[in-house]
Amino acid sequence: QLQASGGGLVQAGGSLRISCAASGRTFSNYGMGWFRQAPGKEREFVAAISWSGGRTYYADSVKGRFTISRDTAKNTVYLQMNSLKPEDTAVYCCAADRSIATMIRMGSLEVWGQGTQVTVSS
Repeated sequence: QLQASGGGLVQAGGSLRISCAASGRTFSNYGMGWFRQAPGKEREFVAAISWSGGRTYYADSVKGRFTISRDTAKNTVYLQMNSLKPEDTAVYCCAADRSIATMIRMGSLEVWGQGTQVTVSS
C-alpha cells in the first residue's frame, strides 16, 4: 500500500528526492513519516508530516537539510534531501499512522511501506 522510490547513488553534498506513493486506499487523514536503517544499526526516525501538511518534524541529524512534504491529491509523500552526507546512507522507508507522536517515538505504526536504498559516496 506504500511504496518508496527514488533512491540511488549520490555524491556527498548532493541532493536526492525520494517519494512514497500510496495505493489501494487514501491516507489523507494520516500522518506520514520517513525512517531509515543503515547496515548494522537500528531503524531511526527521520521526518514526519501531519495529515494536513501543516506540521513537520525532523530528527536533529537531518534538520535544515531534509524537507518532508505531501501531495494529498497524488496520495504521495516526498523527502527532499540536500547536503547529503555519507552517514545518510541507509534504506529509507515510509510509514503512516494516525498519531504523529507515535510516529516520532517509533511506536507500533499502522502501515509500513517498502524501502528505497540511498547511498552517499564520499
